This record gives sequence, C-alpha cells and structure tokens, in this order.
Amino acid sequence: MAVYINPFTDYGFKKIFGEEASKPILIDFLNALLKNESPIKDLSFKNNEQLGQLTDAKNVIFDIYCENENGEKIIVELQKSKQNWFKERTIYYSTFPIREQVTKGDISYNFKAVYCIGILDFTFNDYNTEQEAHEWLHEIKLKDQNGQTFYDKLTYLYMEMPNFNKAEDELVTRLEKWLYFIKHLEDFHNIPKIFNDEVVFIEAFQKAEIAKFNKSQLDSYEYSLKGYRDLKGAIDTAVEKARLENTIKIATNMKAMGIPDDIINKTTGLSVHEIANL
Repeated sequence: MAVYINPFTDYGFKKIFGEEASKPILIDFLNALLKNESPIKDLSFKNNEQLGQLTDAKNVIFDIYCENENGEKIIVELQKSKQNWFKERTIYYSTFPIREQVTKGDISYNFKAVYCIGILDFTFNDYNTEQEAHEWLHEIKLKDQNGQTFYDKLTYLYMEMPNFNKAEDELVTRLEKWLYFIKHLEDFHNIPKIFNDEVVFIEAFQKAEIAKFNKSQLDSYEYSLKGYRDLKGAIDTAVEKARLENTIKIATNMKAMGIPDDIINKTTGLSVHEIANL
C-alpha cells in the first residue's frame, strides 16, 4: 500500500488543503501561486453552498472557497477529467463571489479581487502554438484590444499537471515544489531531500501519511480512491477506444488505396488478421 494519499481524490485534496488545520499549508501554496505584493497572512473558509450548486459527482474533486484577511475571494478546484464547457463553468463560478459582494443598501461596486484556481489532471488541447502546448501555468485576465489589462480584480489560474514534468533537481520556485508534491505524492515512499528543511511541506506530508489515519478516515479515503480509479479507468478505456477507432479508419483508407497489408501493419500496428478483416 502507498505511504501517502493520492491528492487527486476528493478526500486526499481536502485532507491536505481544505481542513481548518491545513490553513498554513493552503496559504503557503496560494502565496507561491499568486505572487501578490502583499502575501496572504490569514484565510477563512467559506461555505461552498454560497457558490450555488457546484458539485458534479463524476468530475469535481473538491472546491475550496475561502477569503483572505483583505476580503479577497479565492476558489480552488482540483479537476481530474476533461469535460465540455469547463472554461465556461469556471467563469460561472467566478460570478458568485462577485455577486455576494453586492448587498442591499451598499451597492458601491468596489469589489474585492476574485481568484479562480484550477489544478487540472488534463490539458486543454486548444493551443495556438507549440510553445503553448507545453506550458503548464496559464494566467488569464480581462484585457482590451491592445493587450492591456482592463480589469485587474478577476484572475483565472489554470495549472495543467500533465504538462508539469520537472524532476526534483530541476525545481526552482516554490510553486514548482508544490506542483511536484501534488503530482508525485502518492508515489513517494519517504520525504524527498528537497523538502527536508521545509516545515510547511513536512506538515503536508504528515497530514498525507496513511498510517496515521484511524479506521473511519481510512474507509473514507479508500472509498474516495476507488471512485478516482473507476473514473480514471473509464477515461482511459474511452481514450483507447477512440484511438483504436481512428487507427482502423486510417488502415481502412490505406487498404482502399491499394497499399500492401505489410505496410499497413508497420504503419498502424494492427495485426495482419485485423487488416485482412477490414
């Protein structure tokens, strides 16, 4: 059994970042990501119900909705599978922290900043350049036709974890350390050297250590892990099916063009028997 929990499960992510005792860990992660001139000193967790109906059992892992000491609103979502209209959904989410700032008798519209953060276990695959296809951090703000920021109090930050491939000896920034921690936590058998002198990371590892769970916690985690693996398996199966269908289509077209079966075999990887039955 693994030593540490999988942070891509609903239970795992909440255990590390979403509990009251996890505030120092979450604050450290957010400061590494946001890089604001005034670092976050304190957070208060807000009721997720204030964001409306945000739960989707098949896709949403866990939403953290919190507010810093300056009243700025922060939504953190760990998303494990690609879905239609994901960007639209995060924009929809961002409207709730804005709307809740408008109260009867006080419609000043002097809003506090809102940050929508997505840690994604997939890539968007809608890039315009090869460089964009390999980027793992995307920061989006409202800008005008000249590329100037039109409104600086609404920020979307997406981290595509499949694109984050840095090794331990390549980590430079604190954010890179956090993403390395999140991506590889379940595979660690002990704490990597790069985290040895980092108090907040040591605390995160301690919270993630499965051996310290009581029976109730362990049951909850195993149930959550099963759900994650079932969804992951379904996604992998769908991807493989789509890949096979595309390969068969290519092979069928090649055969219609009169290309020899042995060439089709080498090109597509389909067996001679499979090609003969096309």
